[in-house]
Amino acid sequence: MTDNLLQGPLEDRHRELGASFAEFGGWLMPVSYAGTVTEHNATRTAVGLFDVSHLGKALVKGPGAVEFLNAAFTNDLNRIGPGKAQYTLCCNDSGGVIDDLIAYYVSDDEVFLVPNAANTAAVVAALQAAAPADLTITDEHRSRAVLAVQGPKSPEVVAGLGLPTDMDYMGWADAEYGGVPVRVCRTGYTGEHGYELLPEWDRAGVVFDALVEGVRTAGGELAGLGARDTLRTEMGYALHGHELTLDISPVQARCGWAVGWKKDAFWGRDALLAEKQAGPKRVLRGLKAVGRGVLRSGMTVLDGDTPVGITTSGTFSPTLKVGIALALVDTAAGMTDGQRVAVDVRGRALECEVVAPPFVEAKTR
Repeated sequence: MTDNLLQGPLEDRHRELGASFAEFGGWLMPVSYAGTVTEHNATRTAVGLFDVSHLGKALVKGPGAVEFLNAAFTNDLNRIGPGKAQYTLCCNDSGGVIDDLIAYYVSDDEVFLVPNAANTAAVVAALQAAAPADLTITDEHRSRAVLAVQGPKSPEVVAGLGLPTDMDYMGWADAEYGGVPVRVCRTGYTGEHGYELLPEWDRAGVVFDALVEGVRTAGGELAGLGARDTLRTEMGYALHGHELTLDISPVQARCGWAVGWKKDAFWGRDALLAEKQAGPKRVLRGLKAVGRGVLRSGMTVLDGDTPVGITTSGTFSPTLKVGIALALVDTAAGMTDGQRVAVDVRGRALECEVVAPPFVEAKTR
């Protein structure tokens, strides 16, 4: 299996550190080191270090780069400026989501993009097909690694490398450690105060080694894909392929906050405006298990004996110590927070409470 999978720049180090591996988005990824629950709790209480170098990278450069992307992506790039990053969506004409991604505003003529690994080629191809001749859109997947330092002690770990930490949420700055260029952004996928460091791909080990030492000194843990998923699910954050797909729109996924509704143009605008005005036929809800049981994706949500939805993500919450899930639920079912439903867990009805994510308090800001 591993022969056909892409590998990041730090695989040898992960093996030396005792990581277990699995496939994700076509990449061989570290899943866990000390155990998912241990890594999850360390991130919530101290600091966790994640290697997410599989994430895509692309560069849009040339006259009017921001103007072009603003007419393509859902969010409004005019709300930010150089030194800021923005979560946004790349949709098709029917309002389906090709990908969700982070856009780094470098200048009016340069934007650096971080899409999901498996969708990078699709995003780049869509942009290239629509771009004017004087714009260049390049896939730079292996230009930078991505190291996420997340948790309440993340500022001291990052500052320990002499890197900037005082930017506002979604602010970023270019810096250097050990002669290696590093882009530092105050963001992350855990709901904790955190940073994503993007060092040069071929020299990422220099930065990673220093971060490992800093995280261990701070009482934190190296963390893998397992903890990343439990942390983001507790926050109710969407994962493309689960809560966002070509068949699940931003309106259904409650990601309308990442749509510039007043913009004159973006891909999928007409379809999304029509869905917003009519009201979506299904919408994302949070579910918290009342009894014992672990929720997973693809399970049927029941109101009595009537199917009313399907889970898109599910896990055991190490923080709450109960099963939690995100689910697309029919709006016609009239679900309200606090209402009880059941989820079919392999033929057993598991009682759950409908809740509004996040399941735990966000501390990103």
